[in-house]
Amino acid sequence: MSRVLVISTSLRAKSNSDILTERLVAGAKDAGHEVECVSLKGKTIQFCKGCLACQKTRKCVLKDDANIIAEKALAVDTLVFVTPIYYYEMSGQMKTLLDRLNPLYPSDYRFRNVYMMSVAAEDDPHVPDRAVNGLQGWVECFEKASFAGSLFCGGINDPGEAMNHGEAQDSAYSFGYRLK
Repeated sequence: MSRVLVISTSLRAKSNSDILTERLVAGAKDAGHEVECVSLKGKTIQFCKGCLACQKTRKCVLKDDANIIAEKALAVDTLVFVTPIYYYEMSGQMKTLLDRLNPLYPSDYRFRNVYMMSVAAEDDPHVPDRAVNGLQGWVECFEKASFAGSLFCGGINDPGEAMNHGEAQDSAYSFGYRLK
């Protein structure tokens, strides 16, 4: 199968994103994938300065945890981003990380499939549209990669509430199981 990096971007303790990420990872492992999960909790990720030095050096001038995550992303077949939806968009920390993954663009990156799972209090199916569009825009910058799909788990709000949402847990597991 493939090597998968799952990046959970929620910073909240007992986050619903993390609960569902565990189910996604279980599904991917059961499908035979080699999976590593990275959480942004406790990570230091500075804002991109826009200097574009990374386009020549393939390294960021800033020294923080984003560089470690970029190295991991460089060597996997599949990337999965997990984000809570804040104000109908991906989390700010996810957007900051995407900006900081700019050194991957001129690199010999291995990933071909990029996915997103999102979680929100609202349950309207259009809630994640802007977040999906934002990630698709990032993926379009990588000629060898494609946006391969998304899963939205709505109607989940309070910390830990996803533990009581068996259908969302089953969906996250199936989503992980079907990763390419």
